[in-house]
Amino acid sequence: MKRFVLFALLLVSAFSCNTKSDAYKAKVQDPEYFHRTMKEITDRIVHDIFSPPVASRIYAYSSVAGYEAIIHQDKNYKSLAGQLNGLKPFPQPDSTKEYCYPLAATEAMLKVGRALIFSEEDLDKFYEKEMKTFRDAGVPDDVFDRSVAFGDSVAKHVMKWSSKDNYKQSRTFPKYSIENSPATWKPTPPAYMDAVEPHWNKIRPFVLDSAQQFKPVPPTPFSKEKNSQFYKEAYAVYDAGKNLTEEQRAVASFWDCNPFIMNVKGHVMFATKKISPGGHWMNITRVACTNSKASMVKSAEAYVRVSLSLMDGFISCWDEKYRSRLVRPETYINQYIDENWVPLLQTPPFPEYTSGHSVISTSAAVALTGVFGDNYAFTDSTEVEYGMTSRSFKSFMQASQEAAVSRFYGGIHYTPACENGKDQGRKIGEFIRQKVQTVSSGN
Repeated sequence: MKRFVLFALLLVSAFSCNTKSDAYKAKVQDPEYFHRTMKEITDRIVHDIFSPPVASRIYAYSSVAGYEAIIHQDKNYKSLAGQLNGLKPFPQPDSTKEYCYPLAATEAMLKVGRALIFSEEDLDKFYEKEMKTFRDAGVPDDVFDRSVAFGDSVAKHVMKWSSKDNYKQSRTFPKYSIENSPATWKPTPPAYMDAVEPHWNKIRPFVLDSAQQFKPVPPTPFSKEKNSQFYKEAYAVYDAGKNLTEEQRAVASFWDCNPFIMNVKGHVMFATKKISPGGHWMNITRVACTNSKASMVKSAEAYVRVSLSLMDGFISCWDEKYRSRLVRPETYINQYIDENWVPLLQTPPFPEYTSGHSVISTSAAVALTGVFGDNYAFTDSTEVEYGMTSRSFKSFMQASQEAAVSRFYGGIHYTPACENGKDQGRKIGEFIRQKVQTVSSGN
């Protein structure tokens, strides 16, 4: 009898210990781990003032790292190895060991993000805080260490892959040379900054075959003549800018997403930092994931699909920008229509055609539609922390269309750049949506 009682006590004790050690598993599945990490990367991007194309690169590599670490907890999801250009198979976890994959994903994302931003100390503080939350959740020491090590191996694999995308080499390429032709881009006020990333088309795409794969139709031929189509398009920007409604002003301001606005007050110049256009769409991704109660794995899928669409969208768009090198409305209008005209928004420092917002917003909207479906209504609160109100949309595509027309309202794009940019972005988004498989067939 005593032996039976002792056996029963040991059994109860063992069960209690296993229950306690397994209690952390539900806690660490909170998708907020993923969302907080991506928001912190966004905050570092804003703080460090990365240009929109470079910001998209940071998002893409960080998202791939997080995705590749987390998918091991759901066999329905497929690795991106062999699907993205130059990406070889990843290190694999030991099938006989226990891992905390949300911890591994957080580790992988933050290690990659840290390698690509400047403000490492701020990211380190966040990292330590997040690691503590996993320990406080009760992740066993051996599982913790093993998961961190696996996340590190994923991050190292991603960084090795990133080192061959030609980014580092492009830092030494010559600056853009300003041409005398009145048809070509010139630096614009108030800062008259150098052209941003004139060699971005030399960066390796993630999914596209090449930067030229979805080359848009050429812009309207330049002309100074008042009866020309180009003059009419420029005058339309000028006329709209003088007669904007409050709603149109609100739309333009909401989607401005200029990461570096130069303010001039007398003899004093100072910059205002804001989220990039890619960062805006990464936050829309967070909103959609949160509203739909998406799991951590599905959230990772959404982020990686959007970031791939942003990155390749910028590569394709910038390829055209520095092919056509078209003059901005502000320069043309001041020269040929009204020397005192100023656009509502500050003109970004790169050529006009096509519209970056139109391209990347449409490609991102296609990606999100693929994950969450058509007619997904949501309220976008991205710009609230920058002093603006939220805006509501009936679908991702409606939001992308508003983002595109906002550039016309803002006075920084002619209509063809917006319309043809949307077409360019749609083609890019649909190509990526069809080519990249994240969920195994039959699931």
